[in-house]
Amino acid sequence: MAYSSFGTLLKKGDGATPTEAFATIAEVKDIKGWSASVSTEETTHQGSSAAEFVAGVLDYGEVSFDVNFDPAGVTHDGLYDDLVAKVKRNFKLVMTDSGAAEYAFSAYITKFELSAPVKGALTASLTLKISGAVTLTQ
Repeated sequence: MAYSSFGTLLKKGDGATPTEAFATIAEVKDIKGWSASVSTEETTHQGSSAAEFVAGVLDYGEVSFDVNFDPAGVTHDGLYDDLVAKVKRNFKLVMTDSGAAEYAFSAYITKFELSAPVKGALTASLTLKISGAVTLTQ
């Protein structure tokens, strides 16, 4: 069964404890990522019949997304600040399937690129570097 990606939500946590609140980042356009990859370490030795490896560290990569940027918007005004302050935040990517699957992860904002074309909308492109695991809840 195929699902439309239209309506996918990206939410940012406020860091509160014990109960963290998540706000939907407004006017998110295209979202790309996350991806999972595992490094390998070679363990070949003199008695090996061929190259041998063990699995190393799992890396979930990055999530990148674009927004129609509102500098005074409640969910936009802290994005640049989090990059400058090097704050690790919790995020959720909420899918459009019937179970509303959520992928939760912690990440640093590693890129904030503003775009203000003469003809066009004020936008920003952001990149999140995932730190730790991505967990799925349904």
